[in-house]
Amino acid sequence: MKNQKLFKTNAAVSIILIIGFLLTSIFSYKANYKASLDNIEQVSSLTSEGIYYQMRTIFAKPVNVSLTMAHDSLLIEHLSDRASREDSGRYEKKTMDYLRSYQEKYKYDSVFLVSASTKKYYSFNGLDRTLDKGNPENQWYYDVLKSKSEYTIKVDNDEVKGADNKITVFINCKIQDSGGKVIGVVGVGMRVDSLKKILQKYEKESEIGAYFLDDEGIIQISTAYTGYEKTDWFKIRGNEHIRDKILGWKKETSDLDIWTKQSKDGVGKSFISTRYIPELSWHLVIEQKTGKLIDEMKQEIYGSIFMIIAIILAVLFIITSVIKNFNSQLTYLMTEKQTLFKKVTEQLYENIYELNISKNCPAGKSTERYFESLGAGDIPYDQGLRVIAEKQIKEEFRDGYVNTFTPENVLREYKNGNHHLQYDFMISEDGEHYFWMRIDAYTFLSSEDKCIHMFTYRKNIDEDKKRALQMTKRAETDEMTGFYTRAAAERCIGKVLSENEDAMYAFFLFDIDNFKQANDRFGHVFGDMAIKEFTAVIRGHFRENDILGRIGGDEFAAFLPAENLETVEAKAKEISLSLSRTFTDGVSSWKMSASIGVAVAPRDGKDFVSLYKNADAALYETKQRGKNGYTISGRL
Repeated sequence: MKNQKLFKTNAAVSIILIIGFLLTSIFSYKANYKASLDNIEQVSSLTSEGIYYQMRTIFAKPVNVSLTMAHDSLLIEHLSDRASREDSGRYEKKTMDYLRSYQEKYKYDSVFLVSASTKKYYSFNGLDRTLDKGNPENQWYYDVLKSKSEYTIKVDNDEVKGADNKITVFINCKIQDSGGKVIGVVGVGMRVDSLKKILQKYEKESEIGAYFLDDEGIIQISTAYTGYEKTDWFKIRGNEHIRDKILGWKKETSDLDIWTKQSKDGVGKSFISTRYIPELSWHLVIEQKTGKLIDEMKQEIYGSIFMIIAIILAVLFIITSVIKNFNSQLTYLMTEKQTLFKKVTEQLYENIYELNISKNCPAGKSTERYFESLGAGDIPYDQGLRVIAEKQIKEEFRDGYVNTFTPENVLREYKNGNHHLQYDFMISEDGEHYFWMRIDAYTFLSSEDKCIHMFTYRKNIDEDKKRALQMTKRAETDEMTGFYTRAAAERCIGKVLSENEDAMYAFFLFDIDNFKQANDRFGHVFGDMAIKEFTAVIRGHFRENDILGRIGGDEFAAFLPAENLETVEAKAKEISLSLSRTFTDGVSSWKMSASIGVAVAPRDGKDFVSLYKNADAALYETKQRGKNGYTISGRL
């Protein structure tokens, strides 16, 4: 038996060590992985910002140059005067010289002009072709004419003779005469290859993918694609689910960051950072995959696991050599501790009982005898619990007692990790005299029968409970008058109103007339004695269960059930007459009276604040009429 326990102990220790090391590795992996993901986000954001500002700088100049040409008055005049001269060689040479001057100045790969009247396309080398409408290659020109924008950016092949159809980014600007009529299109072009080199540099340094997309999701510029190929980035990357998010992001001052569930190649996740470039009407998209990162971290974790296994084996060898001695010492200490615990609990508690909660029955002879003594010896524990409650426990505590210690609740609390239950209640041994009792119950899994057991410890707490209740009462009671404090009165009245919303109640508010004069004339001792007599008269007109409170220095309240308005008014009149009296301390005399305001629930309110407000308004009306009387709210 001992060898078997030793084997189980060693096995448990081994499992704990293995799990501990594995969890450490996993947490370390997760921490490193998270740090790497944070690094990916930072790198992607910085790369996005770098490309964003570099591209804006690159495109700002050609856009400004194209706009400058489009608004050049000489060029506008040149195009407007074309009808008489456009077919002449002199017109073509002037156009060519104009375009060549810009090409030589700014070194653009393409500088062109299209006449709207003749559809002739001029480059800095001269007349190149005529843009027939039926040719798909010329559709860009007609799209520019229809566009509402002052300029457009188009990635296309350069058809000019000698350009070898190289893919070029064209900035196309409309030229308008003084009447707003479009008379031509002018612009410049830059080869995509130069822009690709910039992206290649960033991709190599940061291991990211960089793309420029138009509002349709078509790749305009990347290291592998151009707008000429009409490649949809969302389709080739498998990111259709984020199309609307990215294309809908038009904030140029901040990035939109998105983690996709899985990259297109199926390895790890992808981090997407996008920013809108309004000058180009393009979306810059930076994508960084985690596949390589995961592979590297897997290699690290495999190495860590191998080292962990070696360490665990060494630790287990050492533990096995000392575990027998440790177990013997542990057994001795546990036995001594249990003996001491039993001795201490027997001194603290009156009765200790054991119950088998899983089998719903008493456990142990003493517990069985206790149930038998109360006539619950041959029935299940949960039924016996109700018998005990009926015979010994005060009625208002019975449901709480049964619900706390019923097997269903005990098992539910045990499963939730709560092994300690406690309940305070009043109990009687003779059926007449009740005292406070506390039950502390502790649940545990018995190693003998594999059932959930519960020890219950009963302790007489009558003195402590009465002392606590007395202290609570003192805290809630005004020392001079014995009335509730304002806070306590408000709480009690609110509780009654919430439990009986439709019942009729009367709320009386009393104020001693001219009380300040009595204090000033005869002193505060005299005033205190007057308050005591005033409240004694009030108390004499109410029942024990009515709520009486001191709301302020010389302001008092009473709250009680009411039958009808007639009885409320009769009560107000009766108290008003009683409070109108001469008070004397044996030396001095003072004419005492009260102003009374009355509010009725639920008519004047269903909470303390509403009733107090209406009663105070009624009291004010009494004072306005000369004091020494009463006013019922609603009859002002």
